Amino acid sequence: MGIFDKIKDAIFGHAANAAPMSPTQASPSPATPSAGQTSTGAPASTGAPTSTGAMPGQTASPAAPATPAPPTPVSTPSSAGSTASSPVDIEPILDAAVKKNGQHLDWRKSIVDLMKALGLDSGLEARKELARELHYTGDTSDSATMNMWLHKALMKKLAENGGKVPADLAD
Repeated sequence: MGIFDKIKDAIFGHAANAAPMSPTQASPSPATPSAGQTSTGAPASTGAPTSTGAMPGQTASPAAPATPAPPTPVSTPSSAGSTASSPVDIEPILDAAVKKNGQHLDWRKSIVDLMKALGLDSGLEARKELARELHYTGDTSDSATMNMWLHKALMKKLAENGGKVPADLAD
């Protein structure tokens, strides 16, 4: 796994873990019968309709579906760069990562701080590897120039892969 993938997974993974579950993702409550059970939890009989008019395996309650709806997928970027749903807002995720880290980190301006906030190796070799992945053509010995380019390129790449980047960083 490359450095960019580690960054993307750290950010989008936090989003998936923090995303509230939709009603279709929640596990059925004990009052909801599973397939083949009545509303009392007893096995459904086979044969003719019941006295309520329900067919075997169905419940008398029209509010409870016979089959649960499939779970709604969590926004996961595809290799083409689009997402199944709305983009992942990276700002609150990275702000929370900085707060959790406990250091004074400015992920909005520093690639090193961004990587530290995510708990990733921010050393020069890791940044050079990220530069190769993102097709940096400049001199990797000039780390200040490379770091500025990396930060901007990373924001662009995150946006291409389903991230909602703050407007002031998306230029």
